[in-house]
Amino acid sequence: MTRENGLDELGPIDYLVVQFPGSHLTGEGMPLLADLVDRGIIRILDLTFLTKGEDGAVRGLALADVTGDGSLDLTLFEGVSSGLLGEEDISEAGTLLEPGDSAAVLLYENLWAAPLAGALRRADARMIASGRVPVQHVVEALDALDAAA
Repeated sequence: MTRENGLDELGPIDYLVVQFPGSHLTGEGMPLLADLVDRGIIRILDLTFLTKGEDGAVRGLALADVTGDGSLDLTLFEGVSSGLLGEEDISEAGTLLEPGDSAAVLLYENLWAAPLAGALRRADARMIASGRVPVQHVVEALDALDAAA
């Protein structure tokens, strides 16, 4: 992708690997994910579900196989694939799972940040660091501050 064909308009791209211990998938988060898409906050580039068998083999799951109690139609996301998420990525995500667990691997564009990212690229600015602070670390830091007060 070049500046001429849309790079300036692309938002930051992130990924999540969400583990479901014991392959207990309820689908509870899917309406919230759909809402983020509907409101133009994110664009899903890839969404894949996988499971790790008791023998350690990792395999993909069809969305129809992870519908939980049947109250949510996950096929809304069926076929969402940019091709950016490859077999190697899925295998790597599988190494994070225990046998019997499942996971969702989500690759998404942060549409909310696209205008800022584009402006920074046009100004020849460069991202030199990025990260995420785990919620538990924030809670621990706040608890430590409270204890010190």
